[in-house]
Amino acid sequence: MRIIILLIFSTLSISLKAQQPQLQFFRANDKHGLNVFETSKKDTVIFEGIKVRVGGDFAMQFQSIDQSNKIGNLVELGSNLNLPSANLNIDVQLIDGVRMHLRTYLSSQHHEDSWVKGGHLQIDKLDFIKPGFLEEIMKIATITVGLDEFNYGDAHFRRSDNARAIFNPFVGNYIMDAFSTEAFGEVTLQENGFLGVVGITNGKLNQNVVVNDNTDNKLSLYGKLGYDNQLNDDLRVRLTGSVYTNQGTSTGAWLYGGDRTGARYYNVLHTLPDADGITQGGAFEGRYNSRFVKLTAVQINPFIKYKGLEFFGVYELASGNNEIKSTVPDKEGAFTQLAAELVYRFGNNERFYLAGRYNTVQGKALEGNAEDLKISRVNVGGGWFLSKNIVTKIEYVNQQYTGEAWAGRFSEAKFDGINIEAAISF
Repeated sequence: MRIIILLIFSTLSISLKAQQPQLQFFRANDKHGLNVFETSKKDTVIFEGIKVRVGGDFAMQFQSIDQSNKIGNLVELGSNLNLPSANLNIDVQLIDGVRMHLRTYLSSQHHEDSWVKGGHLQIDKLDFIKPGFLEEIMKIATITVGLDEFNYGDAHFRRSDNARAIFNPFVGNYIMDAFSTEAFGEVTLQENGFLGVVGITNGKLNQNVVVNDNTDNKLSLYGKLGYDNQLNDDLRVRLTGSVYTNQGTSTGAWLYGGDRTGARYYNVLHTLPDADGITQGGAFEGRYNSRFVKLTAVQINPFIKYKGLEFFGVYELASGNNEIKSTVPDKEGAFTQLAAELVYRFGNNERFYLAGRYNTVQGKALEGNAEDLKISRVNVGGGWFLSKNIVTKIEYVNQQYTGEAWAGRFSEAKFDGINIEAAISF
């Protein structure tokens, strides 16, 4: 069934190329969506009734990675194809200025079954209340409500979302991967290059209404301020700062563990069976989640594009504590993530690119720990857009766990090797 679905996607990417309807205030799910962050407030599409856009994503990797650690208990990794991943996307222009998005994961590393990632309603006009209602405000405002990924930081606009890998110049996402799907509502304001976001979520990845003695639900609050402007034909500059906070003991712990599809590097840091036949490792290895019970995070993102050369950066501080009950004292910890990404796009319509990324995470889960946990990753690679819907890429990755704080399978652990990915999005 997966093979049939993926073959259908490959066919649809060609047959629907000239048939896809234009939607208002929409980020194109192809090469035209590169370096698009918040959707524009430019009203360039005339509303002509309900329009349904059915699209999808397909990605497959050839992975050739070696790994090792101090105690030598990691499995041997061969060179072969990973399980292909696929998304089904439905976008609907419902009324003038109101659009719906729904994404379903059809295949992923972590889940064998299909399930709805999330969806949201985006409102850029309030004419459904009455023509011209709050027209001047809605020229700069966007209201988004749903259960989907929310707008904390800028890195989530460039990451691979399961099979939607066309915006990511590499195969892997960031080590501390800020991404979660929660029930949320947010308002975005954009005018003369300045932007602001304020939002709220219920802090839950798995939705339920059960209350018990261990329930301490708190709302997550987040926001973003920034500036994004095309200064001239050659130069674009963007700088944003985002903040997220949740102080509940049973909510808000998902910001770095909300992607249920699994990590992008398959089977790394998995162990051989021990004397009792027990193995360690799961679908999320290669990423790092501090798992703070309470969390406050700040992410700062510079983005500069000069002609074909672009720089994207991440400075992120995640701090929190592991307090489970009020009788247990707070145990503060903090992690800092740094990332610098340089991409050079060239050729006709920038069809080709070369890229490099350096990403580190360092910190302590508990303030009293003697040593910092340290993870570093280097990615070097390039890619080719065969068309606006198809990209192929190759990268070399090297990830290392350093410092005395790591124990067990993570002690002096490292993996490195080559990945080749082909991705289709339409």
